[in-house]
Amino acid sequence: MSSTGVEKKKGGGFLARKAKKAEEEKVDGLDYERSLIAKNAVTVEDCLKISKITQDYLCPVTDNIYKIDFTKFKIRDIESGGVLFEIAKPQGANEMNLTNDPNAGRYVRYEFPPEFLKLRKIGATVEFTVGEKEVHNFRMIERHYFKDQLIKSFDFDFGFCMPNSLNTCEHIYELPTISPQLIVDMVQNPFQTKSDSFYFVDGILVMHNKADYAYNAGM
Repeated sequence: MSSTGVEKKKGGGFLARKAKKAEEEKVDGLDYERSLIAKNAVTVEDCLKISKITQDYLCPVTDNIYKIDFTKFKIRDIESGGVLFEIAKPQGANEMNLTNDPNAGRYVRYEFPPEFLKLRKIGATVEFTVGEKEVHNFRMIERHYFKDQLIKSFDFDFGFCMPNSLNTCEHIYELPTISPQLIVDMVQNPFQTKSDSFYFVDGILVMHNKADYAYNAGM
């Protein structure tokens, strides 16, 4: 019998294989995430292995046994000194029971103009309180993604915090150089830029916050 047509390669065409690989990686990422959620303690090393934005929180709010509470946050442009974003927690907010969502307050949505993506350095000033337990080696790792591609990972130390203290510090973010095409993509795809902020005490995860970003404000 004669054969007509073109013989198909095993596994399908290039696009099919690429889609299958992406799906497998997504499943692997979710499996790894689930394994972390099931752990008694998530470490710095665990979080640094994450290659995509998480789908869920890796620790419950009850893991914050140190009662660390962020009360003020400000972002400024280092070169001009101009304030880009500022927010403060309303006084008495802890006593207000406005929602039954245990993750309320763990997620922030930011909206910036496109010019933000061309900044080189920003300063992030945070004010926070600590409960009755002293905090050793307080550390934050913040990982930013666009469409699940890691753009930049930041690593900051808060150091030691005394019990029942009010603390303020500013961390300097050296922002990555972003290609013109990527800037266009990020502007045209609001809230596809996302971040995970992991907070550790003595190397153990105690808080996990999330954010997403739009860069089309004012357009």
